[in-house]
Amino acid sequence: MWPTGETTQELLAEVRSGDADAVNRLLERHRDSVKRLVKMRLDARIQKRLDVSDVVQDVLVEAHRRLSGYLENPLLDFHLWLRQIARDRIIDAHRRHRGSGKRSVDREQPNQLPPGMDHSTMDLAAQLMDREITPAAAAAQRELAQVVEQALVRLDEADHEIILMRHYEQLTNQEVAAVLGLSEPAASMRYLRAIRKLRSFFDGTVRESDAT
Repeated sequence: MWPTGETTQELLAEVRSGDADAVNRLLERHRDSVKRLVKMRLDARIQKRLDVSDVVQDVLVEAHRRLSGYLENPLLDFHLWLRQIARDRIIDAHRRHRGSGKRSVDREQPNQLPPGMDHSTMDLAAQLMDREITPAAAAAQRELAQVVEQALVRLDEADHEIILMRHYEQLTNQEVAAVLGLSEPAASMRYLRAIRKLRSFFDGTVRESDAT
Protein backbone atom coordinates (compact mmCIF):
# COMPACT_ATOMS: atom_id res chain seq x y z
CA MET A 1 0.00 0.00 0.00
CA TRP A 2 2.90 2.35 0.72
CA PRO A 3 5.82 3.14 -1.61
CA THR A 4 8.74 0.76 -1.18
CA GLY A 5 12.42 0.89 -2.02
CA GLU A 6 15.17 3.36 -1.25
CA THR A 7 13.60 6.40 -2.93
CA THR A 8 11.89 7.66 0.23
CA GLN A 9 15.15 7.54 2.17
CA GLU A 10 16.95 9.26 -0.69
CA LEU A 11 14.34 12.01 -0.75
CA LEU A 12 14.55 12.43 3.02
CA ALA A 13 18.32 12.81 2.69
CA GLU A 14 17.81 15.48 0.02
CA VAL A 15 15.30 17.29 2.26
CA ARG A 16 17.83 17.26 5.11
CA SER A 17 20.42 18.77 2.76
CA GLY A 18 18.09 21.70 2.09
CA ASP A 19 16.54 20.70 -1.25
CA ALA A 20 13.10 22.38 -1.12
CA ASP A 21 11.88 20.58 -4.27
CA ALA A 22 12.60 17.22 -2.61
CA VAL A 23 9.88 17.99 -0.05
CA ASN A 24 7.26 18.21 -2.79
CA ARG A 25 8.54 15.07 -4.49
CA LEU A 26 8.53 13.20 -1.17
CA LEU A 27 4.93 14.12 -0.39
CA GLU A 28 3.71 13.51 -3.95
CA ARG A 29 5.32 10.06 -3.83
CA HIS A 30 2.96 9.22 -0.96
CA ARG A 31 -0.19 11.01 -2.17
CA ASP A 32 -1.86 7.94 -3.71
CA SER A 33 -1.15 5.86 -0.61
CA VAL A 34 -2.66 8.50 1.66
CA LYS A 35 -5.70 8.65 -0.62
CA ARG A 36 -6.18 4.87 -0.42
CA LEU A 37 -5.94 5.04 3.36
CA VAL A 38 -8.48 7.87 3.62
CA LYS A 39 -10.93 6.12 1.28
CA MET A 40 -10.53 2.93 3.28
CA ARG A 41 -10.85 4.46 6.74
CA LEU A 42 -13.22 7.38 6.28
CA ASP A 43 -16.83 6.39 6.84
CA ALA A 44 -18.54 5.98 3.45
CA ARG A 45 -21.44 8.12 4.66
CA ILE A 46 -19.07 10.97 5.51
CA GLN A 47 -17.47 10.65 2.07
CA LYS A 48 -20.82 11.80 0.66
CA ARG A 49 -20.29 15.11 2.46
CA LEU A 50 -16.52 15.46 2.53
CA ASP A 51 -14.28 15.16 -0.52
CA VAL A 52 -11.54 12.59 0.04
CA SER A 53 -9.11 14.71 -1.99
CA ASP A 54 -9.61 17.60 0.44
CA VAL A 55 -8.72 15.35 3.38
CA VAL A 56 -5.64 14.09 1.54
CA GLN A 57 -4.53 17.65 0.82
CA ASP A 58 -4.98 18.58 4.49
CA VAL A 59 -2.80 15.61 5.47
CA LEU A 60 -0.02 16.58 3.08
CA VAL A 61 -0.14 20.25 4.12
CA GLU A 62 0.13 19.22 7.78
CA ALA A 63 2.97 16.83 6.96
CA HIS A 64 4.81 19.64 5.17
CA ARG A 65 4.36 21.89 8.21
CA ARG A 66 5.64 19.27 10.64
CA LEU A 67 8.35 17.72 8.47
CA SER A 68 11.29 19.57 10.04
CA GLY A 69 10.24 18.32 13.47
CA TYR A 70 10.01 14.77 12.15
CA LEU A 71 13.49 14.97 10.65
CA GLU A 72 14.91 16.08 13.98
CA ASN A 73 13.42 13.07 15.77
CA PRO A 74 12.15 10.37 13.38
CA LEU A 75 10.69 7.86 15.83
CA LEU A 76 8.70 6.09 13.09
CA ASP A 77 9.38 5.25 9.47
CA PHE A 78 8.19 8.12 7.29
CA HIS A 79 5.14 6.32 5.91
CA LEU A 80 4.01 5.33 9.41
CA TRP A 81 4.43 8.92 10.59
CA LEU A 82 2.40 10.13 7.59
CA ARG A 83 -0.21 7.46 8.29
CA GLN A 84 -0.51 8.78 11.84
CA ILE A 85 -1.29 12.29 10.56
CA ALA A 86 -3.87 10.86 8.17
CA ARG A 87 -5.53 8.84 10.95
CA ASP A 88 -5.76 11.98 13.11
CA ARG A 89 -7.46 13.84 10.25
CA ILE A 90 -9.90 10.96 9.73
CA ILE A 91 -10.77 10.87 13.43
CA ASP A 92 -11.34 14.65 13.38
CA ALA A 93 -13.66 14.28 10.38
CA HIS A 94 -15.67 11.58 12.13
CA ARG A 95 -16.03 13.72 15.25
CA ARG A 96 -17.14 16.78 13.29
CA HIS A 97 -19.70 15.03 11.15
CA ARG A 98 -21.07 12.72 13.83
CA GLY A 99 -21.33 15.48 16.40
CA SER A 100 -22.59 18.36 14.29
CA GLY A 101 -26.01 19.88 14.70
CA LYS A 102 -26.85 18.92 11.15
CA ARG A 103 -28.31 15.61 10.18
CA SER A 104 -26.00 13.02 11.74
CA VAL A 105 -24.36 10.37 9.58
CA ASP A 106 -25.37 7.88 12.27
CA ARG A 107 -28.98 8.34 11.18
CA GLU A 108 -28.19 7.64 7.55
CA GLN A 109 -28.14 4.21 5.94
CA PRO A 110 -24.65 2.66 5.76
CA ASN A 111 -23.06 1.97 2.39
CA GLN A 112 -21.28 -1.08 1.08
CA LEU A 113 -17.55 -1.53 1.61
CA PRO A 114 -15.38 1.25 0.18
CA PRO A 115 -13.94 0.44 -3.28
CA GLY A 116 -10.76 -1.60 -3.20
CA MET A 117 -11.52 -3.47 0.03
CA ASP A 118 -13.17 -6.53 -1.53
CA HIS A 119 -9.90 -8.27 -2.38
CA SER A 120 -8.62 -7.85 1.18
CA THR A 121 -11.93 -9.14 2.53
CA MET A 122 -11.73 -12.27 0.40
CA ASP A 123 -8.13 -12.89 1.45
CA LEU A 124 -9.24 -12.60 5.07
CA ALA A 125 -12.15 -14.98 4.43
CA ALA A 126 -9.73 -17.52 2.96
CA GLN A 127 -7.62 -17.37 6.12
CA LEU A 128 -10.66 -17.77 8.35
CA MET A 129 -11.80 -20.78 6.32
CA ASP A 130 -8.27 -22.27 6.23
CA ARG A 131 -8.54 -22.87 2.50
CA GLU A 132 -8.20 -21.11 -0.81
CA ILE A 133 -11.33 -19.49 -2.17
CA THR A 134 -11.93 -20.51 -5.76
CA PRO A 135 -13.46 -18.04 -8.25
CA ALA A 136 -17.22 -17.87 -7.80
CA ALA A 137 -20.19 -15.89 -8.96
CA ALA A 138 -20.22 -12.24 -7.98
CA ALA A 139 -23.30 -12.81 -5.81
CA ALA A 140 -21.52 -15.56 -3.85
CA GLN A 141 -18.46 -13.38 -3.39
CA ARG A 142 -20.59 -10.52 -2.07
CA GLU A 143 -22.38 -12.86 0.32
CA LEU A 144 -19.11 -14.17 1.73
CA ALA A 145 -17.75 -10.61 2.07
CA GLN A 146 -20.86 -9.64 4.01
CA VAL A 147 -20.33 -12.56 6.40
CA VAL A 148 -16.76 -11.41 7.05
CA GLU A 149 -17.91 -7.84 7.66
CA GLN A 150 -20.66 -8.98 10.03
CA ALA A 151 -18.02 -10.85 12.00
CA LEU A 152 -15.61 -7.89 11.94
CA VAL A 153 -18.06 -5.44 13.47
CA ARG A 154 -18.55 -7.76 16.46
CA LEU A 155 -14.89 -7.38 17.49
CA ASP A 156 -13.92 -4.88 20.15
CA GLU A 157 -12.04 -1.78 19.03
CA ALA A 158 -8.51 -3.09 19.68
CA ASP A 159 -9.08 -6.37 17.84
CA HIS A 160 -10.90 -4.67 14.98
CA GLU A 161 -8.07 -2.16 14.58
CA ILE A 162 -5.28 -4.71 14.36
CA ILE A 163 -7.19 -6.76 11.78
CA LEU A 164 -7.66 -3.65 9.64
CA MET A 165 -3.99 -2.73 9.92
CA ARG A 166 -2.74 -6.19 9.00
CA HIS A 167 -5.24 -7.17 6.30
CA TYR A 168 -6.55 -3.95 4.80
CA GLU A 169 -3.61 -1.59 5.24
CA GLN A 170 -1.18 -4.47 4.64
CA LEU A 171 1.15 -3.39 7.46
CA THR A 172 3.71 -5.90 8.66
CA ASN A 173 3.80 -7.13 12.25
CA GLN A 174 6.91 -4.99 12.78
CA GLU A 175 5.07 -1.90 11.52
CA VAL A 176 2.00 -2.63 13.64
CA ALA A 177 4.23 -3.00 16.68
CA ALA A 178 5.83 0.40 15.96
CA VAL A 179 2.45 2.11 15.49
CA LEU A 180 0.96 0.62 18.66
CA GLY A 181 4.10 1.00 20.77
CA LEU A 182 4.31 -2.75 21.41
CA SER A 183 7.07 -5.29 21.17
CA GLU A 184 6.88 -7.44 18.05
CA PRO A 185 5.95 -10.60 20.04
CA ALA A 186 3.19 -8.65 21.84
CA ALA A 187 1.84 -7.32 18.52
CA SER A 188 1.90 -10.82 17.07
CA MET A 189 0.03 -12.25 20.05
CA ARG A 190 -2.59 -9.49 19.86
CA TYR A 191 -3.10 -10.21 16.17
CA LEU A 192 -3.43 -13.96 16.70
CA ARG A 193 -5.91 -13.38 19.52
CA ALA A 194 -7.96 -11.09 17.28
CA ILE A 195 -7.94 -13.66 14.47
CA ARG A 196 -9.16 -16.38 16.87
CA LYS A 197 -12.04 -14.16 17.99
CA LEU A 198 -12.87 -13.20 14.42
CA ARG A 199 -12.87 -16.85 13.33
CA SER A 200 -15.29 -17.77 16.12
CA PHE A 201 -17.65 -14.92 15.10
CA PHE A 202 -17.25 -15.86 11.43
CA ASP A 203 -18.08 -19.51 12.06
CA GLY A 204 -21.08 -18.50 14.15
CA THR A 205 -22.36 -16.15 11.45
CA VAL A 206 -21.96 -18.87 8.79
CA ARG A 207 -23.92 -21.35 10.93
CA GLU A 208 -26.66 -18.79 11.52
CA SER A 209 -26.82 -18.12 7.77
CA ASP A 210 -27.01 -21.84 6.96
CA ALA A 211 -29.82 -22.30 9.47
CA THR A 212 -32.05 -19.67 7.84
